[in-house]
Amino acid sequence: QVQLVESGGGLVQAGGSLRLSCAASGSTFSINAGGWYRQAPGKQRELVATISRGGTTNYADSVKGRFTISKSNAKNTVYLQMNSLKPEDTAVYYCNAQLTWTGWSYPRNYWGQGTQVTVSS
Repeated sequence: QVQLVESGGGLVQAGGSLRLSCAASGSTFSINAGGWYRQAPGKQRELVATISRGGTTNYADSVKGRFTISKSNAKNTVYLQMNSLKPEDTAVYYCNAQLTWTGWSYPRNYWGQGTQVTVSS
């Protein structure tokens, strides 16, 4: 069964940093492209950052200059480095990735289970 396993969330003070990781379970799956989304209580899920197969990145205006998305093809992992965190960054962060496998005729999209990020003021 394919899974995206997220890690790295937690509690941090404003101005601090966290690094989120999203890994595809099983070494036979490869991550093409990925992204991070977040959902705060009472709000809709919103895009945080995306990275394409070729490495092109895109960010929400609210995180530009503070967050960096990257991926490791060797580790089949997508990362989100979050610096200068603010209380308004508090949310559950979800990983989304397009996976490929030799047994599939086309890439498939998967979501992680979510990881809580809480920024205290």
